[in-house]
This record gives sequence, C-alpha cells and structure tokens, in this order.
Amino acid sequence: MGGMTATPAGPSNDKRVLLAAPRGYCAGVDRAVIAVEKALEQYGSPIYVRHEIVHNKYVVQTLERKGAIFVDETAEVPEGSIVMFSAHGVAPTVHAEAAERKLATIDATCPLVTKVHKEAVRFANEDYDILLIGHEGHEEVIGTSGEAPEHITLVDGPDDVANVTVRDDSKVVWLSQTTLSVDETMETVDKLKEKFPQLVSPPSDDICYATQNRQIAVKQMGADADLVIVVGSKNSSNSVRLVEVALGAGARDAHLVDFADEIDEAWLEGVSTVGVTSGASVPDVLVEGVLEWLSQRGYADVELVKAAEESITFSLPKELRRDLRAEAAALSSGDRSAT
Repeated sequence: MGGMTATPAGPSNDKRVLLAAPRGYCAGVDRAVIAVEKALEQYGSPIYVRHEIVHNKYVVQTLERKGAIFVDETAEVPEGSIVMFSAHGVAPTVHAEAAERKLATIDATCPLVTKVHKEAVRFANEDYDILLIGHEGHEEVIGTSGEAPEHITLVDGPDDVANVTVRDDSKVVWLSQTTLSVDETMETVDKLKEKFPQLVSPPSDDICYATQNRQIAVKQMGADADLVIVVGSKNSSNSVRLVEVALGAGARDAHLVDFADEIDEAWLEGVSTVGVTSGASVPDVLVEGVLEWLSQRGYADVELVKAAEESITFSLPKELRRDLRAEAAALSSGDRSAT
C-alpha cells in the first residue's frame, strides 16, 4: 500500500503507532469506485451518480474532478443520461423514477446490501413483520425499507425496542444495516428476543465482513492506545462506529478525521501510543497522510495490529459490459427495444 512500511509488534520507544489491519476500502467500496471510473472511461463525462457513491469526501471530490456529477435525486438527471446508484442501494421506487425519466442505469449497490434487500423481499412475501435495525435517514436503511415498506419497522438501537409493535409475535424477523456496530446490534437483537421470543434471525449475519473485521482490529488495539485516530467522513456510518468501538475497548480518546490536517496537536498531549485505522470507504493515501503527520511529531515507530485477512472481491456491475450511451439515446427517443 503506497510503499508504507510497518514493523512487527515488539519493543519500541515511548512513542508508537498501532496501525489496524484490515482497514480502508472493502470489496463493495472498491467495486463502486472502480465502476464510476470505468463508466467515465467507457462512456465519457458526465456520469451522474445518485447520492455519494461512497461516504467519503476525498473519493467524491476526486471523482467529481474526473467528470462524475453527484445529485441528490433522480429528478436532477437530464433525460437520456446515464445514472449510477451508489453502493448503499436504492428502493424500487428509484429504479421506477429512472425508467420514467428514460435514464440508462448502472447499479453499484454493494452485493452484501443487495443480499439484505432480497431477504426483506422474501420475508415480506412470507408475510413476516421485519424489524430493520439501523439508523434513521441512512441511505442504506431508506433503500432496504423501500423494498417492503408495509412490512418493515425501523429499530434505531436498543433504546428503541420498547416502542416496537408487531402484528403476530410468531412471524417476526430481524435484519440490519450492514455498517453497524456489531456489539450494539447484538444488544438490540437480545432485547428484541426478550420481547419477541420467536424472533427469527436472518439466514446469515447482515453486518458486513469488512465492518466486523475493522471493529475487531480496533478492539484489539483500543486498550493499548491513549488516542485512536479514525480516518473517515462524518456521514460514514462504519467510520463513526469505529470511534465508538475504540472508546468502548478502552482507548482514552478517539477522533474521526477526513485528512491529517484536521488532527489537533492538543490530542497528543501525554500520549505515547496512537492507534490508527480507517473506515471502509477510505483510500489508503489518506491513512499514509496521517502516518506521515504523526511521524513528523515523533511517532515514527509503526506496529501492525492484524485482525484478519481479506481476499473478497466483487465483479463489476454487469451494465458496464453494454453500450449505455446508445441505450440512453434509444430510451430518450422512445425505442425500448434497445434495452
């Protein structure tokens, strides 16, 4: 990763950095970012992207410079254009809006989010009440809820359980946003099970492998760190969770920064060990910037804290194998046989 070196854990001077592994890009983010770059390469600018492709300021700004245009709503995309849906997924109504506006679409939804969408549809078809554990207003939650709005109730953490009601205690299942704190989610599930003893769990854990691995690595270094710096954007759910996990694991202090120049020197007062990690939508160049900043202040000794190996990759969206400009033009002129 960018020529960065890390020494194995061992004796060091009194100033050291514990660098979490894994950190940064997960397979879903990698796929989404490459999808925007490939679309620009293949079809030229502009490529419209509905909402931030991933929740990271630097990534969004970089893609904007290359010709991507980020919009809040499908209605902002001119007819006959190409629009990409972000890694967080969208509700079926958004696909319908795009078709109405005669847009060619590229769906960059993370396959792990798509899995949750499919679970929601399946359980709704079986007439279950679905308790979706997640944060109100998060794009992923909006997308999943849109798959079966009449069946889904949002449960925003353990304190929200008291408010939950269902039609039939024997037909209730929980699903979750993929980027939550594992511990808090399980606390919510435990409370739900107390209230609904017949609560069904999803066929496999909804919280994504990358979110879990990054939290495990932070837990491992949290107790040894006086300060943990998490590189990530404030609207990145999994990055915000890493700050919470670090503090819960025993770190004296923890902060979220987008860039090294956001670090406050006052945070280093009396600090000998700094833990460093990054959210799943963060390119490693930003972590390198933080390590360089710390090195200039005497924290040059970097020890790797390794929690897991990650080798998962996802293939690019299938739409990138078609001539979408021709499709968009055909849709715009009313020739639906082109798709």
